[in-house]
Amino acid sequence: MKQLQLVFVLLLTFATAGSVQAQEVLNVIGDSYVANHKRPKEEAWHSKLAAELGMVYNNYGRNGSCVAFDRTHDGKYNFGPAMWVRYTAMAPDADYVLIIAGHNDADKVKQNADSLQMFADSLEVLLSGIEKLCPKAKIGYVTPWYVDRPGFAQVCKVIKKTCKRHGIPVLWNYDKKCIINVRDALFRKIYFQSADDTAHLNAAGHDLFFPVALLWFQEKMKK
Repeated sequence: MKQLQLVFVLLLTFATAGSVQAQEVLNVIGDSYVANHKRPKEEAWHSKLAAELGMVYNNYGRNGSCVAFDRTHDGKYNFGPAMWVRYTAMAPDADYVLIIAGHNDADKVKQNADSLQMFADSLEVLLSGIEKLCPKAKIGYVTPWYVDRPGFAQVCKVIKKTCKRHGIPVLWNYDKKCIINVRDALFRKIYFQSADDTAHLNAAGHDLFFPVALLWFQEKMKK
Protein backbone atom coordinates (compact mmCIF):
# COMPACT_ATOMS: atom_id res chain seq x y z
CA MET A 1 0.00 0.00 0.00
CA LYS A 2 2.81 2.41 0.89
CA GLN A 3 4.52 1.62 -2.40
CA LEU A 4 1.34 2.46 -4.33
CA GLN A 5 1.03 5.73 -2.42
CA LEU A 6 4.66 6.57 -3.26
CA VAL A 7 4.08 5.87 -6.94
CA PHE A 8 0.97 8.08 -6.90
CA VAL A 9 2.90 10.95 -5.25
CA LEU A 10 5.70 10.64 -7.81
CA LEU A 11 3.26 10.65 -10.72
CA LEU A 12 1.47 13.69 -9.29
CA THR A 13 4.79 15.49 -8.84
CA PHE A 14 5.83 14.82 -12.44
CA ALA A 15 2.44 15.91 -13.74
CA THR A 16 2.57 19.15 -11.75
CA ALA A 17 6.12 19.87 -12.90
CA GLY A 18 5.10 19.26 -16.49
CA SER A 19 2.17 21.69 -16.26
CA VAL A 20 4.43 24.40 -14.78
CA GLN A 21 6.99 23.92 -17.54
CA ALA A 22 4.25 24.09 -20.17
CA GLN A 23 3.01 27.51 -19.02
CA GLU A 24 3.67 29.99 -21.80
CA VAL A 25 5.33 33.38 -21.30
CA LEU A 26 4.06 36.68 -22.71
CA ASN A 27 6.35 39.72 -22.82
CA VAL A 28 4.68 43.08 -23.49
CA ILE A 29 6.93 46.06 -24.22
CA GLY A 30 5.87 49.61 -24.93
CA ASP A 31 5.02 53.01 -23.54
CA SER A 32 2.25 54.16 -21.20
CA TYR A 33 -0.24 52.08 -23.22
CA VAL A 34 1.55 49.12 -21.58
CA ALA A 35 2.43 50.69 -18.22
CA ASN A 36 -1.25 51.77 -18.05
CA HIS A 37 -0.25 55.27 -16.92
CA LYS A 38 -1.93 56.07 -13.58
CA ARG A 39 -3.89 52.85 -13.26
CA PRO A 40 -2.89 49.31 -12.13
CA LYS A 41 -1.37 47.14 -14.84
CA GLU A 42 -3.89 44.45 -13.94
CA GLU A 43 -6.66 46.58 -15.50
CA ALA A 44 -4.97 46.57 -18.91
CA TRP A 45 -6.38 44.34 -21.66
CA HIS A 46 -3.01 42.65 -22.24
CA SER A 47 -2.80 41.66 -18.58
CA LYS A 48 -6.31 40.23 -18.79
CA LEU A 49 -5.37 38.45 -22.02
CA ALA A 50 -2.45 36.73 -20.31
CA ALA A 51 -4.67 35.72 -17.39
CA GLU A 52 -7.38 34.42 -19.73
CA LEU A 53 -4.86 32.24 -21.58
CA GLY A 54 -2.99 31.12 -18.45
CA MET A 55 0.28 32.79 -19.39
CA VAL A 56 3.13 34.23 -17.35
CA TYR A 57 2.86 38.00 -17.91
CA ASN A 58 5.92 40.25 -18.10
CA ASN A 59 5.16 43.97 -18.45
CA TYR A 60 7.94 46.20 -19.83
CA GLY A 61 5.90 49.36 -20.26
CA ARG A 62 7.35 52.75 -19.42
CA ASN A 63 5.49 56.06 -19.51
CA GLY A 64 6.76 58.37 -22.25
CA SER A 65 8.88 55.69 -23.92
CA CYS A 66 9.61 55.83 -27.66
CA VAL A 67 10.71 53.18 -30.11
CA ALA A 68 13.31 55.51 -31.60
CA PHE A 69 13.98 58.49 -29.36
CA ASP A 70 15.95 58.56 -26.11
CA ARG A 71 13.99 60.46 -23.46
CA THR A 72 16.31 60.07 -20.48
CA HIS A 73 16.76 63.85 -20.29
CA ASP A 74 13.60 64.98 -22.07
CA GLY A 75 12.18 67.84 -20.05
CA LYS A 76 11.60 67.41 -16.32
CA TYR A 77 10.76 63.70 -16.61
CA ASN A 78 13.08 60.76 -17.11
CA PHE A 79 11.22 58.62 -19.61
CA GLY A 80 14.29 56.48 -20.17
CA PRO A 81 16.12 55.11 -23.21
CA ALA A 82 14.43 54.17 -26.47
CA MET A 83 12.90 50.73 -26.88
CA TRP A 84 15.45 49.74 -29.50
CA VAL A 85 17.95 49.90 -26.60
CA ARG A 86 15.95 48.75 -23.57
CA TYR A 87 14.32 45.67 -25.17
CA THR A 88 17.38 43.71 -24.01
CA ALA A 89 15.97 43.76 -20.45
CA MET A 90 13.14 41.41 -21.49
CA ALA A 91 13.01 37.76 -20.45
CA PRO A 92 14.48 35.78 -23.38
CA ASP A 93 12.34 32.68 -22.78
CA ALA A 94 9.15 34.34 -24.04
CA ASP A 95 6.74 32.39 -26.21
CA TYR A 96 5.06 35.62 -27.32
CA VAL A 97 6.12 39.25 -27.48
CA LEU A 98 3.69 42.11 -27.98
CA ILE A 99 5.01 45.55 -28.93
CA ILE A 100 2.54 48.33 -28.19
CA ALA A 101 4.23 51.57 -29.19
CA GLY A 102 4.41 54.49 -31.59
CA HIS A 103 2.22 57.14 -29.94
CA ASN A 104 5.12 59.10 -28.47
CA ASP A 105 7.19 58.60 -31.61
CA ALA A 106 4.36 60.07 -33.71
CA ASP A 107 4.27 63.17 -31.51
CA LYS A 108 8.03 63.51 -32.02
CA VAL A 109 7.96 62.83 -35.77
CA LYS A 110 5.06 65.14 -36.69
CA GLN A 111 5.86 66.01 -40.33
CA ASN A 112 9.65 65.70 -40.16
CA ALA A 113 10.99 63.28 -42.79
CA ASP A 114 14.33 62.77 -41.01
CA SER A 115 12.61 61.87 -37.74
CA LEU A 116 10.32 59.46 -39.58
CA GLN A 117 13.35 57.76 -41.11
CA MET A 118 14.92 57.53 -37.66
CA PHE A 119 11.76 55.82 -36.45
CA ALA A 120 11.85 53.36 -39.36
CA ASP A 121 15.52 52.50 -38.78
CA SER A 122 15.00 52.10 -35.03
CA LEU A 123 11.96 49.89 -35.52
CA GLU A 124 14.00 47.63 -37.78
CA VAL A 125 16.68 47.34 -35.09
CA LEU A 126 14.04 46.65 -32.43
CA LEU A 127 12.31 43.87 -34.36
CA SER A 128 15.57 42.23 -35.42
CA GLY A 129 16.87 42.44 -31.87
CA ILE A 130 13.77 40.85 -30.34
CA GLU A 131 13.91 38.04 -32.91
CA LYS A 132 17.43 37.24 -31.72
CA LEU A 133 16.80 37.78 -28.01
CA CYS A 134 13.60 35.70 -27.94
CA PRO A 135 14.21 33.10 -30.66
CA LYS A 136 11.17 30.95 -29.91
CA ALA A 137 8.74 33.86 -29.56
CA LYS A 138 5.90 34.80 -31.88
CA ILE A 139 6.04 38.60 -32.17
CA GLY A 140 3.01 40.85 -32.67
CA TYR A 141 2.58 44.61 -32.95
CA VAL A 142 -0.31 46.76 -31.71
CA THR A 143 -0.54 50.20 -33.33
CA PRO A 144 -1.62 53.47 -31.72
CA TRP A 145 -5.27 54.57 -31.91
CA TYR A 146 -6.68 56.64 -34.77
CA VAL A 147 -5.33 59.91 -33.33
CA ASP A 148 -5.94 63.03 -35.40
CA ARG A 149 -2.51 64.63 -35.12
CA PRO A 150 0.47 64.94 -37.49
CA GLY A 151 2.82 61.98 -37.39
CA PHE A 152 0.36 59.22 -36.51
CA ALA A 153 -0.57 58.20 -40.06
CA GLN A 154 3.09 58.21 -41.12
CA VAL A 155 4.33 56.22 -38.12
CA CYS A 156 1.56 53.63 -38.42
CA LYS A 157 2.32 53.22 -42.13
CA VAL A 158 5.97 52.49 -41.27
CA ILE A 159 4.86 49.99 -38.60
CA LYS A 160 2.71 48.10 -41.12
CA LYS A 161 5.45 48.05 -43.79
CA THR A 162 8.26 46.99 -41.44
CA CYS A 163 6.22 44.32 -39.68
CA LYS A 164 5.12 42.90 -43.04
CA ARG A 165 8.78 42.52 -44.01
CA HIS A 166 9.39 40.54 -40.81
CA GLY A 167 6.19 38.48 -41.08
CA ILE A 168 4.86 40.03 -37.86
CA PRO A 169 1.06 40.30 -37.47
CA VAL A 170 -0.28 43.77 -36.68
CA LEU A 171 -3.35 44.64 -34.63
CA TRP A 172 -4.32 47.66 -36.71
CA ASN A 173 -5.98 50.34 -34.59
CA TYR A 174 -5.21 53.34 -36.79
CA ASP A 175 -8.61 53.08 -38.46
CA LYS A 176 -11.86 55.02 -38.19
CA LYS A 177 -13.62 51.65 -37.78
CA CYS A 178 -11.62 50.81 -34.65
CA ILE A 179 -13.87 50.10 -31.67
CA ILE A 180 -11.83 52.67 -29.71
CA ASN A 181 -13.25 55.90 -31.16
CA VAL A 182 -10.46 58.16 -29.99
CA ARG A 183 -11.63 61.15 -32.06
CA ASP A 184 -14.96 61.38 -30.23
CA ALA A 185 -14.88 63.51 -27.06
CA LEU A 186 -17.90 61.80 -25.48
CA PHE A 187 -16.35 58.37 -26.11
CA ARG A 188 -13.09 59.53 -24.50
CA LYS A 189 -15.00 60.81 -21.47
CA ILE A 190 -16.48 57.34 -20.95
CA TYR A 191 -13.62 55.03 -21.95
CA PHE A 192 -10.38 57.01 -21.51
CA GLN A 193 -8.76 58.22 -18.32
CA SER A 194 -10.01 61.71 -19.13
CA ALA A 195 -11.88 63.48 -21.91
CA ASP A 196 -8.64 65.14 -23.06
CA ASP A 197 -6.71 61.84 -23.12
CA THR A 198 -6.02 60.29 -26.53
CA ALA A 199 -3.84 57.44 -25.30
CA HIS A 200 -4.85 55.78 -22.03
CA LEU A 201 -7.95 53.66 -21.61
CA ASN A 202 -9.68 53.41 -18.26
CA ALA A 203 -10.96 50.09 -16.88
CA ALA A 204 -14.13 50.27 -18.98
CA GLY A 205 -12.08 51.01 -22.09
CA HIS A 206 -9.82 48.02 -21.51
CA ASP A 207 -12.86 45.80 -21.02
CA LEU A 208 -14.34 47.12 -24.27
CA PHE A 209 -11.17 46.42 -26.24
CA PHE A 210 -10.34 43.09 -24.61
CA PRO A 211 -12.55 40.86 -26.84
CA VAL A 212 -11.08 42.47 -29.97
CA ALA A 213 -7.52 41.89 -28.77
CA LEU A 214 -8.24 38.35 -27.60
CA LEU A 215 -9.79 37.35 -30.94
CA TRP A 216 -6.85 38.83 -32.85
CA PHE A 217 -4.34 37.09 -30.57
CA GLN A 218 -6.03 33.72 -30.93
CA GLU A 219 -6.28 34.03 -34.72
CA LYS A 220 -2.94 35.65 -35.55
CA MET A 221 -0.59 34.88 -32.68
CA LYS A 222 -1.49 31.61 -31.00
CA LYS A 223 0.83 28.78 -31.94
